[in-house]
Amino acid sequence: MEIRTLDGLAEVAGRRVFVRLDLNVPLEDGAVADDMRIRAALPTLSELLGRGAALVIASHLGRPKGRVKEEFRLGPVAVRLSQLLEREVTYRPTDGVLSPEVEATCATLGPGGVVLLENLRFDPGEEANDRAFAERLADLVDLYVDDAFGAVHRAHASVSALPALMIERGRPTAAGRLLQREVEALSALLEEPARPYVAVLGGAKVSDKLATIGSLVERVDALLIGGAMAFTFIAAEGGEIGESLVEPERFQDVRAAKARALERGVLLELPVDVVAAPAMTQDAPRQTVAADQVPRGQMGLDIGPRSVEEFARILADAKTVLWNGPMGVFELEPFSAGTRGVATAIAGSGAFTVAGGGDSLAAVKRFGLEDGFDHLSTGGGASLEFLEGRELPGIAVLEVR
Repeated sequence: MEIRTLDGLAEVAGRRVFVRLDLNVPLEDGAVADDMRIRAALPTLSELLGRGAALVIASHLGRPKGRVKEEFRLGPVAVRLSQLLEREVTYRPTDGVLSPEVEATCATLGPGGVVLLENLRFDPGEEANDRAFAERLADLVDLYVDDAFGAVHRAHASVSALPALMIERGRPTAAGRLLQREVEALSALLEEPARPYVAVLGGAKVSDKLATIGSLVERVDALLIGGAMAFTFIAAEGGEIGESLVEPERFQDVRAAKARALERGVLLELPVDVVAAPAMTQDAPRQTVAADQVPRGQMGLDIGPRSVEEFARILADAKTVLWNGPMGVFELEPFSAGTRGVATAIAGSGAFTVAGGGDSLAAVKRFGLEDGFDHLSTGGGASLEFLEGRELPGIAVLEVR
């Protein structure tokens, strides 16, 4: 896959660039609680500013569903972005996304100027991929850059209709450095990964990752499954899982996945032991039990030490590793050992390692393992859909054809 990048933008100086970012960050007490996504955008922003561009930055935040909601305003993001860029970022709260005042500010924006628009999802046209809304955005700028990998799987106006419209108007479009790195790293997993190629999947619901499991079974040498989603596999084979999370309506699907893995000679490894407790609380009494013998009244909240040991043994021989999803409720220290153990094994494996998904990245950060991964993907849903081989609207429109 070849996409247009910043290297192909010849004339940037003195021009206004629409930069679509993923600034969907957590807010607490009116301030940004975690600025990882803002920092991830800095290389693209700094490069464009260094080349003399003026920037009109846009992002979504939360799910306001086409209405103005005070808790989803981007004011706190503008403050943090200004601090990180070390320059003023103009932000004017509006009753939607655009206003005559905002449009006038963008029209007079000079080189080095930065404007942050209000939350794109305050306008229903964003999620509707509305061309009329895209036209209003296009009128603000001369060029378009998308660096919001976390949103490229959405057919939304700022991701799909806007760049298509810019191309119609003969205006340059490109991927930013973050999006470029994401495509390069994930393409390496799709095309010719070094083998053995091991995928580690976790998280709560198997239904969220069935398509990913189906795709990975066709590509990997081993698939390690932990987290609550493992209990649907275990229960489908008759295991006792107590009160653990389960999706009985997916039994047939997981049996089919196991059968396909067996047919292809792919190792599909499930936990052999889990840490169980009667409640998902810090001080709940806990015990380690066989994964298919969880007592009644108990729920599995982490994979156990034998499972960590076996997962680590498989990972030690890997040459490529993909990780998406925690092995348990790692946010609570008593149930964090499984995720910590597997993350540490991946980081120390010597393989080409990619982690994706918000929870996985939070775990990597919490355990101080950032330097052990070759790529930390900023888009959980987008990365999974990419690896499933789907066409993602925000990437397809930037492809060189």
